This record gives sequence, structure tokens and C-alpha cells, in this order.
Amino acid sequence: MYTPNKSILRKYAEVMVDFALGKGQGIKRGDIVYLEYDSEGLPLALAVYERILEKGGNPIVRSKEELFDRILLESGNEDQLKFVPKKYFKALINTIDHRLYIKATRDPLLLRKVPPKRIMLANEGKKIFKKWFFDKEDKGKLTWSLCLYGTANMAKEAGLTLKSYWEQITKACFLDKENCIKRWKDTFSMIYKIKSKLNKLPVDRFRVISDKTDLYIKWGEKRKWIGGRGANIPSFEIFTAPDWRGTNGNVFFDFPLYRYGNIIKNIYLEFKNGKVVKASADKNEKLLHEMLKQKNADKIGEFSLTDKRLSRIDHFMAETLYDENFGGKYGNCHMALGSSYHDCYSGDKKKMRENNWNKLGFNDSGEHCDIINTLKKEVWAFLKDGSRKLIYKDGQFVI
Repeated sequence: MYTPNKSILRKYAEVMVDFALGKGQGIKRGDIVYLEYDSEGLPLALAVYERILEKGGNPIVRSKEELFDRILLESGNEDQLKFVPKKYFKALINTIDHRLYIKATRDPLLLRKVPPKRIMLANEGKKIFKKWFFDKEDKGKLTWSLCLYGTANMAKEAGLTLKSYWEQITKACFLDKENCIKRWKDTFSMIYKIKSKLNKLPVDRFRVISDKTDLYIKWGEKRKWIGGRGANIPSFEIFTAPDWRGTNGNVFFDFPLYRYGNIIKNIYLEFKNGKVVKASADKNEKLLHEMLKQKNADKIGEFSLTDKRLSRIDHFMAETLYDENFGGKYGNCHMALGSSYHDCYSGDKKKMRENNWNKLGFNDSGEHCDIINTLKKEVWAFLKDGSRKLIYKDGQFVI
């Protein structure tokens, strides 16, 4: 069984602790870091734990074992599925300065025999945790990041050996470079230049044109494009939070979606006045429909584009963290059904109340599901003066 060497794990830990957390600034002495990892990611978790200590931080550690989730979903009653330890979560969020999650999926299809309704019922209770978490982030008092530890079953789903899977991780995170943090800073500098140009455009709406796709997306007022924040490693995407009310047309996603321990293939959606009015998939369509039944999960929360010149990911990875940053031949466009990121607001988040977000068309949901299109496409910006401008073609920005 392949295991990445200590040098790679050390570099990986430095990227996450010295750079990714703190929105590209790393942690400070005395910071409290909530380190959460899937059990198979222990080798990286140990390296990260050591680095947190070296930087003067105080780690709180939680190991997750997916088999417990399956047992609960298969055997728990309705009250147990909905149970949320609110006092525990509230105290935890009040305590920490950063959250770092190491994802190491034991089996991407672990929940394939669990009825979708039970999965959605268990997911609904987590909404309050997400709300408290993002409320603290909005106040500038918490940062987070997510990274991946490759496992044998993840590699199998991607059609790769475990060694080849780790080669993709190593490339994507610049762990093959002597100074990987400098490479990340250089990459983020290029992202800043692109999003600065995007944010200067007086856009009314966007149009995405691709195979089985012709979709209009309204940008909305007081919006901005963001990217290069350190939340998620790797992260090459540049994204925004559209006004969900102005989404119309149809869109097709060619990359399989691994979600809730299942796989959904060839997702096709039609929108009218912001809501999904038709949804189909070649595999696990029932799960897709159950997901859309969740509160506001039938509305768009994120619109994202990845420039192939930035991303070194060139193979399907069976993991959204990597697939939503796919470079390849045509880059990718992905959209999230569900919640919007408040960081895409161009004003002062600290002054916003819940009804303000609703008035601006930021979507609020317990769901946030990214779905990816890697096909050849064009993205046009329709400007407020009535003109239009091509902003993305053949996998790269052209502004």
C-alpha cells in the first residue's frame, strides 16, 4: 500500500498551517485550531498537529470514522437522525479560531444502500452548526480550510493507482516544488489580477453556453468575485454568489458527483425564475430529487470558473475538492446548489442582518453542493449599458 513520504507530509502540513489557515497568512501564536480528520488521514493529521504546535498554536483534535455514520443512518430512529448537540457545537465554535478538515474518504460509495430520505433528514440538523460557523466567519473571527488525504478506494473510483492519485495531489498542491508556499502565493497573485478585472465590469448577468447548456445567471447588487483565500487546498477557482432569483435556462454537468456516500451521473437541470423546475440524472436521480427537496437547495448559491492555466489537476479525482478545481483541456465551470458564501458581498458583512442577505438574493440553505462541467464553453457578461463581453473561452479567462 502506497504511503506518501515524510517530506511530502511535512510540506503539506506547512502549506495548511503556515498558509491556508488565516486566509493566506497562517496561524498566530496562541490560536486555537480545531483539527478534524477522517480516520484514514491519520498520517497527515499527525504532521499537521506537530506543525500547529511548532507555530505556537493549540490544537483540538477530532477523528471521524465514516462507519459510525453508516450505522446511524441504517439503524437510528428519526429522533436520533435529527439529534444535534447544540450546546457542544456552540461552545466549540465560540472556542476556536480556525478549523482544518482533512478529508480521507474510506469508501466514496459507503452509503449507497441507505435510503436518500434518511440521509437528507440527518443533514437537515447540521444547518444550525453551519449557521453559527459562518456567522463567526462573517465577523472576521474564524478561518477554515479543507484538504485531501488520498485513499485506495478514492483512487479506484478515479481509475488510478493510489500512487498515481497521490501524484495528482502532490502536483495540485505544489508539494513537488522546493518552496511550495511561494508557488501558492504566486498563484493567488494571478487569481487576484483576474478577479480584479472581473470586479470592475458593470455586469447585469452572465450567460454560459456549452453542450446541453444555455444558462443565464444574474450577478446581483453589491457582489464581487473572490478566490485565492486559502479556504480549500488546492483552490484555483474564481467564484461569486449570484442573485438566485435571476437564474434561467438549462445546464448539464459531465463530471460525476460523489455526494452522501453515493454517485450521481450526468446531471441536467432546468431553471425558471431562479428555481430548478426539472432535474434528471442517468444514475441516482432519486437522490438528486431528494437533495433538491431540502430548503432552498433548488436554488443556485455559487457560480465558479477555473482557468486551466492555473490548475495542475488534469485527471478526474472522484472528489469535489479536486474536481471543482480541474484544469484539463477546457478548465471547468461549476455551480453550487444551496447556500451562498457571504464573502462575495462587496460591502461590510459585519453590518448585515439576515433579512439583508435575503433582499439581495443571497441563498440560505443547509445544502451546498458543487456540480462540475468540464466541457468546452463560452461565458459572456451582459453589461448594464446593454453591451456584452466574452470573459471565458476554451478553459481560460479572456478579459
